[in-house]
Amino acid sequence: MKKRIILVTGGQRSGKSGYAQRLALELSDNPVYMATARVWDEEFRERVRRHQAVRGAQWTNIEEEKRLSRHDVRGRVVVVDCLTLWSTNFFFEHDGQVDISLAELKEEFERFTAQEAVFILVTNEIGMGGVSENALQRRFTDLQGWMNQYVADRADEVVWMVSGIPVKIKEK
Repeated sequence: MKKRIILVTGGQRSGKSGYAQRLALELSDNPVYMATARVWDEEFRERVRRHQAVRGAQWTNIEEEKRLSRHDVRGRVVVVDCLTLWSTNFFFEHDGQVDISLAELKEEFERFTAQEAVFILVTNEIGMGGVSENALQRRFTDLQGWMNQYVADRADEVVWMVSGIPVKIKEK
């Protein structure tokens, strides 16, 4: 299997995750779903259970908040959902310090994607709205925007989801 990085970006509820999962199933009979969200409360835990049930038994589900590279995914098709929640985990661990968070995210991304696998990475394009009045939100928007640019630069393909419609904006 040749290493391939596909970034799927767009707004909330634009169809990113569904597209990523459909693509993974086209490429593999037994893809990996790597969830990066922290489970904050029982409502969210139930949401996670529902999503796992919908994906079905052909998926290998991995929950990993930060250290994606701890998992051997060589030869697999992996959906990472999502880079925004993944970035959040670093951002809050480092008390909103963008430079430290971004450096760690980039290092971990490089370690993880050094494996020979197909990586389908889902992220939110959060900077398309107005500038937030909240300083913490502005710093996170900066972090996420810079991380998205970093990943897009390394991606073989970038797909922008608009109202459920995939629009290829980069293809090597």
